[in-house]
Amino acid sequence: MLNRCPTADEIAARKRLLRRSAWTLVAALAVGALAWKAVTSPDGVTDPTAADAHLAHGAVVLDSGLLVFREGLEAVLVLAALTASFVGANRGLRKPVAAGAGSALLASVATWFLAIVVIGALGGPGLDLQAATGLLAVAVLLVVMNWFFHKVYWTGWISAHNRTRKKLLGREPGRRALLGLAVLGFTAVYREGFEIVLFLQNLRIKAGDGAVLEGVALGFALTVAVGVATFVLQHKLPYRRMLVATGVLLGFVLLVMVGESIQEMQLAGWLPTHSIGVSFPGFVGLWFATFPTVEGIVAQAIAAAAVIGSYFLAEQVRIKAPRARAARERERRSELAASTDLP
Repeated sequence: MLNRCPTADEIAARKRLLRRSAWTLVAALAVGALAWKAVTSPDGVTDPTAADAHLAHGAVVLDSGLLVFREGLEAVLVLAALTASFVGANRGLRKPVAAGAGSALLASVATWFLAIVVIGALGGPGLDLQAATGLLAVAVLLVVMNWFFHKVYWTGWISAHNRTRKKLLGREPGRRALLGLAVLGFTAVYREGFEIVLFLQNLRIKAGDGAVLEGVALGFALTVAVGVATFVLQHKLPYRRMLVATGVLLGFVLLVMVGESIQEMQLAGWLPTHSIGVSFPGFVGLWFATFPTVEGIVAQAIAAAAVIGSYFLAEQVRIKAPRARAARERERRSELAASTDLP
């Protein structure tokens, strides 16, 4: 019996399955590598109260990879919102957006090297510089994790890009409109890249380029896998759940960075050191940067309260309060209608 030749549709379906399987494998390998780094570390267990206490190699890889993936996920979502209507005859309009996004990646790499040059000019990895970059990293994470500001920082950012896109396409797409779309693609990606560069300088100064770049490579691989699934395979991923999950994990990263920053400021003489009188197991300082000092524990508690409190405040201001006002308005109208029906 002769073998039947596959049809064009069957060949196309097999190619799609192969691409899907390939990028699923990339994502699985990246997640597996992050997990492996999370449970293995060549550093051993150090004394968390020692002056040279530091994060484990695996913790540095995990933290940097997670931040790259989180910021990359947000960039993918902004680009997806920008290009959602570019279908059919408008599909070609995706090219200038993609060109702008690619330029932003190159600009982010250039910013990384520029940051290294600037930090080197300031004197290298001294305690004062570590404390200063630690504060900068904490500030970046507090902005990213602030739920109340997220409406402006995230939803408003997408809305602003969409409004600009509509203005650019309100007339026949010419060179100026194409350039504008490229600028939109650039700003959507470079903002996230700039934040990543600022955050990772603190980890780079303390742990070296190798550990940080491992995390960057793994986080970027996950981001690319999500981007391919979104733009090439046209899959609708559970983005909201992914943002919430990575947000929770970034909350733990924030606590780590706060603990590290407080310890650096204490070693640099910026803050006093008051011991709580008990010792923690070595892994607590090695992985979570929680040290037995009043200043560190209080700072981490305040950071946690700020993130959790901003969530409940955002829920109250953006959801619960408008619902309560609407319910009161409906009740008022019902009472007014009932009073007018009385004889």
